Amino acid sequence: MTVLSGGLTPSASAADVQSQQWYLSAMKADEMWKVSTGKGVKVAVVDTGVNPNTPSLKGQVLVGEVPGAVGYKATEDYDGHGTSMAELIAGTGAGNGLKGLAPGAKIVPYRLAMKDMKDGSEKEKAPELPDVIRTIADSDVKIITMSFGEDIERPDVLAAVKYAWAKGKLMVAATGNDAQEKNFIGYPAAYPYVVGVAASDKSGTVGKFSEHGNYVDLAAPGLDVPTWCDNTFRSYCSSQGTSQATAIASASAALVWSAHPKWTANQVLASLIDTAGRNWAKDDPSTYLGYGLIRPRMVLEQSNFNPGPASTDPLAKENATGVTDEAGNSPSASASPQPTKATSGGQTSAAVSASDTSDNTTMWIALGAAAAVLVIGGGAFAVIRSRRAT
Repeated sequence: MTVLSGGLTPSASAADVQSQQWYLSAMKADEMWKVSTGKGVKVAVVDTGVNPNTPSLKGQVLVGEVPGAVGYKATEDYDGHGTSMAELIAGTGAGNGLKGLAPGAKIVPYRLAMKDMKDGSEKEKAPELPDVIRTIADSDVKIITMSFGEDIERPDVLAAVKYAWAKGKLMVAATGNDAQEKNFIGYPAAYPYVVGVAASDKSGTVGKFSEHGNYVDLAAPGLDVPTWCDNTFRSYCSSQGTSQATAIASASAALVWSAHPKWTANQVLASLIDTAGRNWAKDDPSTYLGYGLIRPRMVLEQSNFNPGPASTDPLAKENATGVTDEAGNSPSASASPQPTKATSGGQTSAAVSASDTSDNTTMWIALGAAAAVLVIGGGAFAVIRSRRAT
């Protein structure tokens, strides 16, 4: 069971969609782009496929770099979700489309079999996640972004994740959106060496739908973010979810890696953890926002930033401890996975905000780790399932 984002509200037209990308100004994207646009960095979008022909993605999708064995209909997005994630990462903004946070980066698309797929033959032909991850690991892609999830740990996926980590890939995944109903542990975000991303709004508030636990590593903007309404690619809708946050976190990593091409995945992640907005001790990460809100600008504005040793795993503490549930127990793999939930919903306060003296705003600069407080009601979500789980 794999997860997508939902909670769509038809409000963002193609004509004004960029004006609704509030996080670009909040993150001071214009200033970051003077230093880095993500050029030279390839990001694998493992999702529902990516349409390379939207105005914003023309020239941005490396269609020819997807191996045939795992490339079944990689450029045919049956939902609109994968294309949205690609635009949030590397969209050029052409044709009044979404402007990606890392418009200089390139996208390598992959399509998984999801529950939404009506055609059984397409499900059979779609590649398995472990095969996709291993294929990407053997390529020159630097970042693997996965805005989906399931509530079961699979040994073959775990092995593929460890293989990709050994190959120097940075893996980023959505933590999930089911906290409103049942806060389940979402994979692949909960696997070791995968960066689990929670969703926040413009005020530094974590979405109440956003899964929480010790596998949350960072938080990124994920509420009131425009994405394609559906696979007709005619209009954008306002949406919210950890899917969007994952794409923006992946784009943030692309900006940093482009500026420091000799850094390892460990160093890129370490720099983002070190500069994340928080007002709690770094060695005591929040179960709602992990090490804090992602702020790539804080890395890019320091040309001599020290990211630490190339071989040191910044998530070593979590990877050694393993994932635990709210009771402190380790989950066990199940032979019959339960349906996973999507990446949309309402929002919840993660606690206080603290101002950044270099900004004229307190937007998601530093967040506390207090208990969540309901702010806005939840939204609908879409449930999808991987072929193996059907």
